[in-house]
Amino acid sequence: PLTAFLKTLGAIVVMLRPTNRKQVTSMAILEAKSLTKTFGPKVAVNGINLTVDRGQFVAFLGPNGAGKSTTIGMLTGLIQPTSGTITVADHTPGQVAYRQQIGVVFQDSVLDRQLTVNENLRLRARMYQHPDTAWFDQLIKQFDLAPILNQTYGTLSGGQRRRTDIARALLNHPQILFLDEPSTGLDIQTRQTIWSALAALRVQTQLTVILTTHYLEETENADFVYVIDRGEIIAADTVVDLKNRYAAHQLTIQTTAADRVKTVANQAGLRANIVANEVHVNIHHPQQA
Repeated sequence: PLTAFLKTLGAIVVMLRPTNRKQVTSMAILEAKSLTKTFGPKVAVNGINLTVDRGQFVAFLGPNGAGKSTTIGMLTGLIQPTSGTITVADHTPGQVAYRQQIGVVFQDSVLDRQLTVNENLRLRARMYQHPDTAWFDQLIKQFDLAPILNQTYGTLSGGQRRRTDIARALLNHPQILFLDEPSTGLDIQTRQTIWSALAALRVQTQLTVILTTHYLEETENADFVYVIDRGEIIAADTVVDLKNRYAAHQLTIQTTAADRVKTVANQAGLRANIVANEVHVNIHHPQQA
């Protein structure tokens, strides 16, 4: 159930957030309407609607098999929808202009294990008509790749590979970066390093980030969260509102007048339960305590 799935949102560890984030004018850069994908009789994604504004950090949260990766596949043009429409900056999948707007970090890397980090990234950069040397150098610095530039990709740790993968996806100056479960198997420190670098890029370039994850803590800094299960959006809101709705804070009061305290709480419109000599009161905000 949704309530159980989101219950731990109330105790999420806050990760790095840019303190000087620029105010981004609300303007949709991506829209999907009635997006559906079936594989034979199986409905993987069932008529979802999405709107992502320029500069937003949007998370698709859900368990394995929920339809998150299939959704990303359709949004990036790699999977043909059964029905529905998608636009990115007024372009549709299949158009060259559409692909020029996006960067994708896949669950499995597409880089050559036998080449060095430097060779991999420069080879990818040359695939674009006008490779930007200054931008290339900035990405190397932003993701701390200088110490590993001459290492072959196959010898890197999981965290080093993921940082390289993200830099590769950003080489073409995309307006939208898609991250398909990028932190799976990574330690907390590496995940924080990656999110700190992406937060800085969002401030500098108004980069739009779309993430799929089953890690609750990775949604903490998202501007908006779509909760997906069994191919459907079962909740869509800000993290704060989702926590308030599905993971209320609980105030525990030890008292010899439990019945009286419960009555007062109920009169205030709060749900309260008595457990032994304690009264457990569900509150919407810590300030209510």
